[in-house]
Amino acid sequence: MTNIVFMGTPDFSVPILNRLIEEGYHIPLVVTQPDRPKGRKKVMTPPPVKQAAIEHGIEVFQPEKIKESYEKIFAYEPDILITAAYGQILPEPLLDYPELGAINVHASLLPELRGAAPIHYALMQGKKQTGVTIMYMVKALDAGDMLSKKTVEIEETDDVGTLHDKLSDAGAGLLKETLPGLIEGTLIAEPQNHEAATFASTIKRGEESIEFTRPSEDVWNHIRGMSPWPVAHTVWEGKPLKLWAARKGSLTHSEVPGTILDKSPEGIVVACGDGRSVIVTELQPAGKKRMDAAAFVNGVGQAMNIGDVLGENNE
Repeated sequence: MTNIVFMGTPDFSVPILNRLIEEGYHIPLVVTQPDRPKGRKKVMTPPPVKQAAIEHGIEVFQPEKIKESYEKIFAYEPDILITAAYGQILPEPLLDYPELGAINVHASLLPELRGAAPIHYALMQGKKQTGVTIMYMVKALDAGDMLSKKTVEIEETDDVGTLHDKLSDAGAGLLKETLPGLIEGTLIAEPQNHEAATFASTIKRGEESIEFTRPSEDVWNHIRGMSPWPVAHTVWEGKPLKLWAARKGSLTHSEVPGTILDKSPEGIVVACGDGRSVIVTELQPAGKKRMDAAAFVNGVGQAMNIGDVLGENNE
């Protein structure tokens, strides 16, 4: 019997863990991040993977720092270590322990978009395709030899939320297809072309801010590449205005980027730097809940006038 120790933390990891369980693999231990405070009331909340593991009666280990506590995992004698969005860098002794290796399910077509935010960057860069890669884990970031890949199409209606779910499901399916060959020793790993590597580092504070001076396609990709987390924002009347969803606009203009060109229940039309526009369809004014354009126009948005200019430099 092949022993698998699974390591993952967020919602992305859950379908992958569940698929392993459905396929009957023996998983004596799940490793995930510690419970964290969430919400305004800072309620201690377990990671989604912990909840899934408990539902299936699997023991859970939650080290604060895996590099200081990894030796406990050796007691479970893993033949394979599988990670999917675990969230910490694994120490070399842990990577080297499993006889069949330590593998990772990564949400991009490597060597493109190595790092923590490949889904966000795939959208922000306007890619038409992305995918998942299963690779051996090595000390360098997402640089190990690849065992398998699966391409996923990016639709114009996708945002981070929908693409996240597509890639999670694709990763679960690809792992199901890949594991038998890995266990039987019939797979041949393919080295990555390191010279072609690109990176998708963690989204930093301030990167959510929209620059309407950029081309309309970039602005649209930025908005959907930040939704539903961490959410793109601008400034209106000196206060933050979150933009949750948008679509491409057909209206052209010669106005200052950020200018409100039109507003209606269908959307708020905003000027971009290439003489084109985007139509914001869901937004959230400061102190209010997320709402569609119709609710905004009929409520607080009555104070928004055609000719107003959005942006931190236009308060």
